[in-house]
Amino acid sequence: MHDNAGRAFSHFTPNWFAAVMGTGIVANAAATLPLQFPGLRLGAVVVWMLASALLLVISGATVIHWVQFRTAARGHVRHPVMAHFYGAPPMAMLTVGAGTLLLGTDLIGQPAAVAIDGVLWTVGTILGLASAVAIPYLTFTRTDVAEDAAFGGWLMPVVPPMVSAATGALLLPFVPAGQARLTLLLACYAMFGLSLIASLIVITMIWTRLVRHSIGPAALVPTLWIVLGPLGQSITAANLLGGNAHLVVEPSWARALEMFGPIFGVPVLGFALLWGTLAAAITLRTRRQGLPFSLTWWSFTFPVGTCVTGVTGLALHTGSLALAALAVVLFAGLVAAWLVVTVRTFHGAIVAGTLLAPPVPA
Repeated sequence: MHDNAGRAFSHFTPNWFAAVMGTGIVANAAATLPLQFPGLRLGAVVVWMLASALLLVISGATVIHWVQFRTAARGHVRHPVMAHFYGAPPMAMLTVGAGTLLLGTDLIGQPAAVAIDGVLWTVGTILGLASAVAIPYLTFTRTDVAEDAAFGGWLMPVVPPMVSAATGALLLPFVPAGQARLTLLLACYAMFGLSLIASLIVITMIWTRLVRHSIGPAALVPTLWIVLGPLGQSITAANLLGGNAHLVVEPSWARALEMFGPIFGVPVLGFALLWGTLAAAITLRTRRQGLPFSLTWWSFTFPVGTCVTGVTGLALHTGSLALAALAVVLFAGLVAAWLVVTVRTFHGAIVAGTLLAPPVPA
């Protein structure tokens, strides 16, 4: 038993935090969905509690991994694929923190929820900004990055600041008015731009790789869905920041920022729908040829969840019933994907143990 536990911790990778992200976004999307029905909020609270528990367990396992198996952990940082997934831990913290503010108040009250979210947002933002700098730096200074190396995972280290921008908007009402609140708003917009521009560069590289080098290994096909992450999260951030701008700036500026949400979001949603259709077609094609299960399947959850929250924001600010219906349809797809991936992950980790086994050499 001790040997099995040691083996599990010796190969514990940062992409496990994607399970926290994918679970937490289901709860957050449910909390703000345009169509609310009996039992939805209770279910969302339960899923948020599960995401919170996963965050604690996976964080603990990561600490043990770094303490007891430091060589392997450093190997993950230097790995040309795995290193990018160090963007997952900060996004997991930010997602659970936002859920605490949206849903945790039902159990622990608003003061405690605000305090917990404040801590998780601060730590997640610091780690996210660090990943946005450190991981690209390591990639830039490596000499062994192949021409066809670009994949969806390259977005993971640069997306956390966008998640900070979106979730930071939720904290604006609880920050002291004046310079503190203004600083937070401006910081969120700065992180919005940081992540958006970096993501557009990476998305262009992924498109180029698909054109010039085809789809690539089947195991990496699910990561194509990660592209929806910065797209959906940017729509979410633009609308949440615009919706709360009136708490910070004068009415004319607040109105302009609020209008920016739909003006930016609707065109980006168009591209997100295009990419989602392409990703779905490629995934179905690959599935017929054989799509092996791995933790990359969590890419089917969080990115779609950000599109749900983004479309929800657009529906709120435009009054569009069509967008509200689209949010509900996307949410149904998100829940279906989450159920499938959760069951497969439980079986792979607990029943079969394959997800915690040492990696097979290429």
